[in-house]
Amino acid sequence: MPDNGPNRFIPGLTLSRRFFEEAVEPIVAAQFPRLEYAAGLIGPGSEVLGFDTPVSTDHHWGPRVILFLRKSDLGTLKQAIAQCLSHELPYTFLGYSTNFGPPDEIGVRLAQPIDDGPVAHRVELTTVRAWFSDYLGWDTQAAPTVTEWLTFPQHRLRAATTGAAFQDNLGDLTTARATLTWYPDDLWLYLLAAQWQRISEEEAFMARCGDVGDELASTLVAARLVKDIMRLCFLMERQYAPYAKWFGSGFRQLRCGTTLEPILLNAIRATTWRERQRELSAAYEQLAAFHNSLDITDPLDPSVRQYYGRPYLVIRADRFASAIEARITDDEVRRLPRMFGSLNQLIDATDKLEPASQRARFARIYDE
Repeated sequence: MPDNGPNRFIPGLTLSRRFFEEAVEPIVAAQFPRLEYAAGLIGPGSEVLGFDTPVSTDHHWGPRVILFLRKSDLGTLKQAIAQCLSHELPYTFLGYSTNFGPPDEIGVRLAQPIDDGPVAHRVELTTVRAWFSDYLGWDTQAAPTVTEWLTFPQHRLRAATTGAAFQDNLGDLTTARATLTWYPDDLWLYLLAAQWQRISEEEAFMARCGDVGDELASTLVAARLVKDIMRLCFLMERQYAPYAKWFGSGFRQLRCGTTLEPILLNAIRATTWRERQRELSAAYEQLAAFHNSLDITDPLDPSVRQYYGRPYLVIRADRFASAIEARITDDEVRRLPRMFGSLNQLIDATDKLEPASQRARFARIYDE
């Protein structure tokens, strides 16, 4: 971590905005005065999500920005702009090196302070179309298809729509990000129904495992249910969920996070299934009340009840799934596998969701 004197840690998004406004933009304006472009910081990086801390500065972090040019300008000016910045950028900015070493074996570039020669900066030059094609496998020239929506990883959608656009003289970046703000309404209902159904499939198992003396399995099922409850909260609040490292941090930012976090923590920390049942029941009733406040179905009874006469308390999440599914009117969405959900709801391995070429193999699930 660099020596910033009396200054405290600067969040990466703030650092990058100032880097653009105070260092990059003046150079580009002076040397390429007629150039129109967009600039911002989106995509990979904890700073894009606003979750970076001083620990984050040890890798792939520092003064950086993405410049989005017209395709014609990129073809003719990319090298000239990159070289101009290499020779005119300062060696440090707000105490952080603007020079980075070459990518390591996994593509990470570390800050590498220098005091002479050209700067190996991290000002990326691309087009809006190329960036979204590479990051999401989406061509910005057309609206996402139903299949594309269902196979986009939520953590990538979040990273593409958060961060910041520092300027947009072309309008393409703003339009693309606005398009991806949230799922179309009927797809949203489809995902909500699928998430309620996931809870329905296991909500009775936590108590059943505990009732036969298997507290370990009961705890594992409870943890799965907690994660499914959290995912449902993201969907209900129309927020894309980050991947595992920042999943809890993102959850705490939700409106329901303040109320539900201590309840869910108690459910995981509980040592007996009856204690878990008490906490999960409280969480279910909060979820049900939240569902009713969305006004997407007729109000449903938010009380837990016994599971088909057995002494296990559940919310009967299938009631919510069926009520939501009945409100879907889009024919293409109605033809999807019932309550199947998105690729994110089917696969819990982040690396399997990453390459767009790999995700294309899963698209057949929805296209058949």
